[in-house]
Amino acid sequence: MKTIAIIGLPNVGKSSLFNRMAKKRIAITSDFSGTTRDVRDHEVTITDKPCIILDTGGLSDSNELFENVKIKSMHAADRADIIIMMVDGKMLPSVEEKKIFYRLQKHKRPIALVINKIDNDKEMQRAWEFDEFGAKKVFPISVSHNRGVTSLLNWIGDLLPKIEEIDTEPLLAITENELEVQESNQINIGIVGRVNVGKSSLLNALVGEERAVVSSIAGTTIDPVDEYIDYKDRRLNFVDTAGLRRRGKIEGIEKFALMRTNDMLKEADIALLILDGSEPFRELDERIANLADKNNLATIIVLNKWDNKYKNYEKTIKELRYRFKFLAYAPVITVSALNKKRVYKIKDMILDVYKNYSQRISTSQLNTLFKEASTKHRIPGDKTKEVKIYFATQYDIKPPKIVLVMNRPKALHFSYKRYLVNRLRVKFQLEGSPILLYARKKGERDESIDT
Repeated sequence: MKTIAIIGLPNVGKSSLFNRMAKKRIAITSDFSGTTRDVRDHEVTITDKPCIILDTGGLSDSNELFENVKIKSMHAADRADIIIMMVDGKMLPSVEEKKIFYRLQKHKRPIALVINKIDNDKEMQRAWEFDEFGAKKVFPISVSHNRGVTSLLNWIGDLLPKIEEIDTEPLLAITENELEVQESNQINIGIVGRVNVGKSSLLNALVGEERAVVSSIAGTTIDPVDEYIDYKDRRLNFVDTAGLRRRGKIEGIEKFALMRTNDMLKEADIALLILDGSEPFRELDERIANLADKNNLATIIVLNKWDNKYKNYEKTIKELRYRFKFLAYAPVITVSALNKKRVYKIKDMILDVYKNYSQRISTSQLNTLFKEASTKHRIPGDKTKEVKIYFATQYDIKPPKIVLVMNRPKALHFSYKRYLVNRLRVKFQLEGSPILLYARKKGERDESIDT
């Protein structure tokens, strides 16, 4: 499948064109220069032909962050089949843009000069000023007004292979059952944490490639960055999210990043909670950890920067378990993403935790366990009334959701429920996964369960 890279200086409208081509708002757009920092890809159809578009960060080297963004963007252009060089039609052509265009022309691949923000016929004269680029294909457009975009898409469509030229035999050979297996083979992992704890460095170490932009400037990642690897017959799909700050310090485009992080976590299976092991834990770490708990995600706590640890292991774990009591089920691993120490162990931990997260326990096993538990530790009564569990059954996975059918469900004390959850966790090895336990009366509909 052919790839199309959209290249240009910051704030020329690359992400807006990307969203227009994708026919939905995927990339964050704003008036802030440098909103896009990582390369984002999306599969689309142009003139009914499939292809992949790459939205890249603005080409600027004004500081360490944007110098790294520029490197990533040019690398995307180097591997693309079709290149769109985008410029701002309301600005005069710059020497820097000409240098970039001449360099891209050397690839001997189809390249178009797209002059954005030409909103009406009167502004067409400004487009002529870009004739000095010597581009063979020039498209004056206005993404915001959807003006001239169709001509650009038709040009791209003519360069894409016809559908019959695409090898469809592997697709036709997949049965419906095999397709279901393939879809369920993917594990979605969200990498979360506050700014500058090393999330992007960890993503790069996990996938073995400099995929996400890394810099010492806090808040480098804005758009969630997806990257997957195939590992032991599983597809691990990692999403590096924007680093989160205290609410009072969230500025500009970061509010969009927070929204995207929340949306991503709704689709995730596992959260890699990244904590900075080189300094004390903060209240914000606990708030971010609550996002994993709120979304009922399996969780692995990653203590990063352990090569420059703040305290010894025993003291750190003691404090961690005290401050993150609600994630008592989450395993902990110490790593150095920068030096790639112990990062490889995270992949096997993900597989183990996901197995627990998607585990289904038979009704007979559950009832045997709860009977033993209530015999060993009797259920506290409701004043003078006896409280009974008639039977239990699991009705869903990811995480395991279990319903207790009882005579007095409201009388089940939270401490006894916690006791049952702990028994479940020990018996069925559910490390890393939350367990949701609901109590209801006999004959009540399942819809009464508050999920």
